[in-house]
Amino acid sequence: MKESVLDVLMYLFESFVDNDEESEPNRSELQSELERAGFHDREIARALDWLDGLHATTAGNPPQDTAFRVFDADEQERLSAAARGYLLHLEQIGILQPAQRELVIDRLLALDHDEIDVDQTKWVVMMVLFSQPGQQAAYAQIEDLVFADESAWVH
Repeated sequence: MKESVLDVLMYLFESFVDNDEESEPNRSELQSELERAGFHDREIARALDWLDGLHATTAGNPPQDTAFRVFDADEQERLSAAARGYLLHLEQIGILQPAQRELVIDRLLALDHDEIDVDQTKWVVMMVLFSQPGQQAAYAQIEDLVFADESAWVH
């Protein structure tokens, strides 16, 4: 099985999102859980590094609400047009704030995919919003969008 960093992250997210425990599992506990689930060491290490980047603080000035986002050449190459449009849509309907959009873009580019599609974008948005305090309403909205879209394709 060829799993990606996003596969590992999705497994972690689905395993721990409803966890009622007060404390978050540490890195070694996560690594042990992922090894038991059958993931390879390389993907585990990359996924845990990705999570570290999710919790890293960003330096500099956050983008202003009135700023217009222009995607650079690397972002345009890696993020599909649909994924870029979806991010801007989420910002326009108030699910993402400009600073969150930038964190999502950063985390999307940290994945090991050459081209990132809308489905991958939805999962990363959900993980970013879940990781930030005070974002329960926005998280609930994106969760509804993600799972409503998935169930629409079931025949």
